[in-house]
Amino acid sequence: MRELRGHSATFEVLKDERCSVVGPLDFGTVTRLLPLGSAAIAAGQASIIDLRGVAYSDSSGLALLIEWLSVAKTAGRSLRYENMPGQLQQLARLSEVDDLLGGGESGGGESGGGVSEPGSSRPGSTIGDSVTLPSET
Repeated sequence: MRELRGHSATFEVLKDERCSVVGPLDFGTVTRLLPLGSAAIAAGQASIIDLRGVAYSDSSGLALLIEWLSVAKTAGRSLRYENMPGQLQQLARLSEVDDLLGGGESGGGESGGGVSEPGSSRPGSTIGDSVTLPSET
């Protein structure tokens, strides 16, 4: 289990390829959360990241989620976000990246997003709660 404490944000590797983030996602926390999440994703320990405990997020939190999707794509791993807070959903809509994160759902309920296994669908298409990123060709 990896855990980051400080500035009241934690990243925890759970079981069954699940992880959780708790606390604010802002510039002070995302720079420390980024390598922990990236390592867990690359190691196959994080195919689902639960965001239920995210108390606050600014645009740097949104950038963190997008970067983790990029890490997953590069590693050939699947990644999905669950329980995305309404504030993050609104930031994603305003930034026009809600489709990338599996947006389009209202409220603070379960919201998925992420990348599916390579070759599972056409680029940019939504598959249930996952999104396949376009390839860079």
